[in-house]
Amino acid sequence: MRIIAAALLLTAFIAGPAFAQADHVPKYREEVEKSPADEANEQRQQRAYQRALNAVPNQKPVDPWGMARPNDGQGTPKANAAKTKPAKPTSAAAK
Repeated sequence: MRIIAAALLLTAFIAGPAFAQADHVPKYREEVEKSPADEANEQRQQRAYQRALNAVPNQKPVDPWGMARPNDGQGTPKANAAKTKPAKPTSAAAK
């Protein structure tokens, strides 16, 4: 009997604060009433966000392979590699 009473007492201590918050916590998809000041503040924040987006300058497209290939219209890297001279052999076996 003592075990059952202790379990009920423990449950009451744990569940009590949760039930006390039920009036203040909005439920899922519950509409929250907004005051006119809240609506004006939300509109002001939205305008500030749009101004901040418009203030960001347009950036050039980034070419991550820019170091690997020329970007000045000279052709592809294979075409540029064909124009270079082959390396001379340095080992005795290659002579």
